[in-house]
Amino acid sequence: MQQLQFEEKWDKTLSNQDRRKIEEVFDETKDQNDSELDPVTLWHANNHKDELLVTALLHNRNDEAFKLSDIHLVYKTLDEPIAEKDFDIPRLEIPPKTSMPWTFIFPNIKVDDPTLGVLSIT
Repeated sequence: MQQLQFEEKWDKTLSNQDRRKIEEVFDETKDQNDSELDPVTLWHANNHKDELLVTALLHNRNDEAFKLSDIHLVYKTLDEPIAEKDFDIPRLEIPPKTSMPWTFIFPNIKVDDPTLGVLSIT
């Protein structure tokens, strides 16, 4: 059975409002897909450096832990890529049958459109 887990720093600093939103999306999406790693976009924003911050709930439905090492992510809306980047976060490991939120930073990308995009692993 899929369970929700927060990385230690997230667990300590996450606002109650954001935690409720993540829990709500987890409940709605935990059983929706059969793919082994399924990112579900929660929100996106730009920071003061004009970096695009995309926060997603990562569902690892596999029977093995998933390390975010050498993965390529694409963030797009209506099949139009907005941002893409290779990520290597070896310290982040999502245990089997576990979902975990994470924020990915895409440098030099400004998005004014509030419409959520889709984050995909290629």
